[in-house]
Amino acid sequence: MSRTGEIALGVISAIMTLLSIILVTILVVTGSNAMNDELFNSEFQDIIAEDPTMTETDLQIINDNMPAVIDAFSIFGWVFVFILVISLILNVIGIISISKNKNPKLAGIMFIIAGLFAGILSPTSILLYIAAILCFVRKPPVQLAEQEEYYTTEKTL
Repeated sequence: MSRTGEIALGVISAIMTLLSIILVTILVVTGSNAMNDELFNSEFQDIIAEDPTMTETDLQIINDNMPAVIDAFSIFGWVFVFILVISLILNVIGIISISKNKNPKLAGIMFIIAGLFAGILSPTSILLYIAAILCFVRKPPVQLAEQEEYYTTEKTL
């Protein structure tokens, strides 16, 4: 039985996950570098200081908490990249186990777990959920014993 649909959905979602990993990595690296830049910080302070609703205590709180916000942004970004890498690995395991119809149940489980790691309702996870449903629902055709005697190559008419 051909599992082309499941493989295609798995490959498309793997490519989308890889692109997400690259984009989030670029975002975290450039965001961390920009927030550590003195020119960026001085411009940020000037923009905040121009806000008429800010008081001196608000400005002091923002200045005191800015390093913690930068660190949290970096940590959460790298955790998200790590989770996406796990999703990609599980996706590849699912693709390998579905190829040549080796183990469709394992592939379905891997696709579901990879979809959970990729984000509950992201387009990537929806493709993985569809591939998992196809893995569980599509069964190989059952050949009855009566049909086997008509289709064997040993007997000739």
